[in-house]
Amino acid sequence: MKVVLLGPQRHDPNLGATVRSLEFQGRVATVTAGWQEREADDAELCEHLGHRCVNLELYRRASDVFRRDPELDAAHQARQERLHRMQDLYTIRLNHAADACHALASSDAPDTLKLQELAGAVEALRTLDREHLGHVAEVHAEFVVRFRPLEREGVASMRGELAAILRDVSALVVAGGHVAVLLNRLRLFGIVELLGDRPVIAWSAGAMAVSERVVLFHDDPPHGPGHPEALENGLGLIPRVVPLPHARYRLHLDDPGRVSLMARRFAPAACVPMDGGARLDWNGAALWAPPGNYLMEESGAIRELAEASA
Repeated sequence: MKVVLLGPQRHDPNLGATVRSLEFQGRVATVTAGWQEREADDAELCEHLGHRCVNLELYRRASDVFRRDPELDAAHQARQERLHRMQDLYTIRLNHAADACHALASSDAPDTLKLQELAGAVEALRTLDREHLGHVAEVHAEFVVRFRPLEREGVASMRGELAAILRDVSALVVAGGHVAVLLNRLRLFGIVELLGDRPVIAWSAGAMAVSERVVLFHDDPPHGPGHPEALENGLGLIPRVVPLPHARYRLHLDDPGRVSLMARRFAPAACVPMDGGARLDWNGAALWAPPGNYLMEESGAIRELAEASA
């Protein structure tokens, strides 16, 4: 499956040029569920796609399903509440572990000692992320086994309609918005399984959702210390990439210590800043990026990602 990740589209859109470069024939399906109640406000998106798009309306469809299936609705809300509590507890541990990494990195201890201890602290952070994402995956698996959403009448009916739409399109476009809402709706209807090998173009939260691991990040958040958080396992359509939308505004990319820690923490996945105009292609075997796209290195440097492979 071909997957293309783009930077945010509001101020420097390159979706239209990307679609033209891929020479799609026929209609393109869109997912704007991350916009929630604004899901249908897609006139500008359709204009970028040459007015040959069909919105899958996953947010509206999910709302209809939950209204008609109170048991599933209650189970969904209970699962989300459990996940929120788990995230809060993970964040408590995360803050201490990340603070230790930053303290060690700025220590005036001899390099041989400091680097050894820092390596151990980074590995503890990586272990914490793995454990947390494993627990999140268990919650999702338990939900599927217990409530079998794809077999429930409302979901199955909507899924039949979605399958018919997807059979008649050449690609899927996934916009941004609220990443957890977006992921939940994509999973609820099993969109990946319905999609087959059709190409996917995604940006912002959409790019995060189709990656292997969803990471929330902001070096200067309104509240809290600003350590990146592992939130969810993504759909895994593009391997070994952590897309970072709006990185220029959310990360101190000029701070080698922060860049190095983030790159080391999420390796072997590449931490890729995705600002306006960014593009990263996966053809099923290798990554490619045109000039002007960048990668966060474990050395703390930011280097161009042109012609990168994985």
